[in-house]
Amino acid sequence: MSSIQVSQCQLVILLQYTRIESSSSLPTVSAYLYAVRPVLALILQIPPIDPSTSLRIAYLLRLTGDVLNAIPGYKLDALDSTFNATINELVGFLDDLDRAWMAVLQSQVWDPDSAEGIDLVLPLDPHPLTDSNGRTSGPPKSSPPSQTDLARLRSLLLSGESSLEEWLTNQAGHFSEDTDVSIMLARMGLLDHFDSLFSETLDFLRAFSGDVSRNVVEPEFEATMGDCGL
Repeated sequence: MSSIQVSQCQLVILLQYTRIESSSSLPTVSAYLYAVRPVLALILQIPPIDPSTSLRIAYLLRLTGDVLNAIPGYKLDALDSTFNATINELVGFLDDLDRAWMAVLQSQVWDPDSAEGIDLVLPLDPHPLTDSNGRTSGPPKSSPPSQTDLARLRSLLLSGESSLEEWLTNQAGHFSEDTDVSIMLARMGLLDHFDSLFSETLDFLRAFSGDVSRNVVEPEFEATMGDCGL
């Protein structure tokens, strides 16, 4: 598998562009998600081979923090059809993000056609590799995410779910009699989808719950991680 070069600063610029607080050209949730999807696709193209493995995790943490911080800053359209379509689109994107995290956490290669991760097969030959210039290196490897990364991700997802629920409650209260989010989502046929947001990733993280709980990170940290250095 050939390695691709991803410009760190270029990706950060794209992430900055998609932030609601720094751009007036993304006036709706749909416009925001449309701008974010190419960034997610770019991150998933980074191969899960060291030293790129940690880069892919760091970028996806950054994107996840940006999304979960930005969405609650939007006001939804009061038209039922527009509201329903926007929530459907948002749930679909968050489901894609859930599958993306499952691929990244398991060091899988992303298959854009099936929108799923596929297992990475690395050579078992322990002998050093020699390139065309005569330089040698060890066989390629893919390092698992650190406990700190897992703790940051868990904090982001749990706080993000809470923020989204509060946001939906506030938005629905402006133009709907369904002040209970569960009732509103059930009426829209989206309750099961919303209840299962990030379910695969959170289930995966529960396998590391003991170590992760000892490394809880404040979610605000993820939304403001450095500039080009993340």
